[in-house]
Amino acid sequence: MKIQAAIIYGPHDPYVIEEVDLAEPKANEVLVKVTASGYCHTDYSVAHREERPIHPAVLGHEGSGVIVEVGSQITGFKPGDRVCMSFCYCGECYACITGRPYQCELVGKLNFGGRAFDGTARLSKDGKELANFFNQSSFATYAVTHQHNLVHVPDEMDLRLTGPLGCGIQTGAGAVLNCLKPEPGSSIVVFGLGGVGMSGLMAAKASGCTTIIAVDTVDSRLAMAMELGATHTINAKKDDPETTVKEITKGKGTNYALDATGSGVTARAALRCTHYFGMLAIIGGGGGDSPILGGDLGARTITGITEGRSIPTVFIPTLMEMHLKGLFPFDKLVEFYDFADINQAEADSISGKTIKPILLMPE
Repeated sequence: MKIQAAIIYGPHDPYVIEEVDLAEPKANEVLVKVTASGYCHTDYSVAHREERPIHPAVLGHEGSGVIVEVGSQITGFKPGDRVCMSFCYCGECYACITGRPYQCELVGKLNFGGRAFDGTARLSKDGKELANFFNQSSFATYAVTHQHNLVHVPDEMDLRLTGPLGCGIQTGAGAVLNCLKPEPGSSIVVFGLGGVGMSGLMAAKASGCTTIIAVDTVDSRLAMAMELGATHTINAKKDDPETTVKEITKGKGTNYALDATGSGVTARAALRCTHYFGMLAIIGGGGGDSPILGGDLGARTITGITEGRSIPTVFIPTLMEMHLKGLFPFDKLVEFYDFADINQAEADSISGKTIKPILLMPE
């Protein structure tokens, strides 16, 4: 079928919305009419990287919409179902069968390999293949995706909001709720107040943390952090985070720290803000450019986080329920953009003007 999709042709190019061909879903896939798609920093990183490029590609991995068609082997989903789309996993490796799909042995291939679940292409233009992303490529009016990507969305939930729950939001919230698991009355410092960091901050608030310190370099984000539950903020351009955190905690340091910046230098700073027995969660690939030395480690614990250590079909409904009960107001992070304004959405995300852009597809 003919659809509209945002194509990125090279690492220095803007997105171009063009007509492309989308193949029909196979037995274990569905066709989704995309309602909206979040813009994530991972989209930016892949779109503009020169190492291991996958161009030309249709990116987007925080999609939501309505199922139009289902393959012959699909169970649990039907046409008309409202869904959001998360990351893809094989469902058969050791990690998957032991309840850790975020550590799936094929997670790199299935999400970043540029092909659908079965290794073939779903998107093309003028007979030439376009790379797939996260097995959904939701920067488009329609998407073919595997059943493992799908999560049901209840009728009372605003469908437009739910795509980012599939990646950025669940990553930050899961880092706190699934990994750090802070006790009520404990303290935490969060470095980096994009969608991931803010989600972690809101999760800390919901967990009952009573000292929540937010660190960033953008004043508007720090103001938003206070609105969402931070008890203190630090602009790292103006004040040294470690010194200020120690002042706030009367020299003790925090029980927990979350680094959502992707910077090894910042991860090390976050570690040094914690108590001697503290715990640091590092999102994704952060920490690679600055080794954390034993002198800083002490008796502390450091752990890496991918996709919030989440089972999407379990955790995303939990976040939606928390949102509907007013415990997780992630809608405050969102700005909506027309699909045609995708390049502006990217620019506003990278500049820090918008925490979580969501692209709205044309009717």
